[in-house]
Amino acid sequence: MPSPFTPLPATHFAVCPTAPAPAADGEPPSPDGLACSLTLPGEPCSSQIARSTVRSALHAHRLDPLAPAAVQVAGELVAAAWYLDPGRSLYLSVRHRDGFLRLTAYDGHVPHTHPRLAAHCEARRRGALRVMSAVVKDCGGSWGFGESREPGGGTRTWASLPVAGAAGYLAS
Repeated sequence: MPSPFTPLPATHFAVCPTAPAPAADGEPPSPDGLACSLTLPGEPCSSQIARSTVRSALHAHRLDPLAPAAVQVAGELVAAAWYLDPGRSLYLSVRHRDGFLRLTAYDGHVPHTHPRLAAHCEARRRGALRVMSAVVKDCGGSWGFGESREPGGGTRTWASLPVAGAAGYLAS
């Protein structure tokens, strides 16, 4: 068996992929390229920052019709994360793939191991997200929460909005 420090022959290395050609001047990025994330302070003002950022990211990727639903969901996700874990950093991710807009918020509130505390905390989180739940339902999407897979733990709360449903939100 070779030593882990033995150099590998050059045939083991693949060629690095080249970067795609830059877009023509003034051409906005593709909607499927939307992948935006930010870390926010655990403060009341963070919801407004999240809403403004999501609106700007959607506009830059030509996804303006999704803004009313996505901005509402982003604000609610961040507000609930702050409410349940005030004073600590929050993280928001927004991605557009395969006809869905997915918004995910991470907070440092670790799920409880005691069943009654866990049930109480789950009820608090669901109550804090009742407006978001209604928006997601109106768009035909889904949402949920669970233990974060990020280092340091905490809770991950997500909402998935189908593009067609989100674009039709508030249209009537």
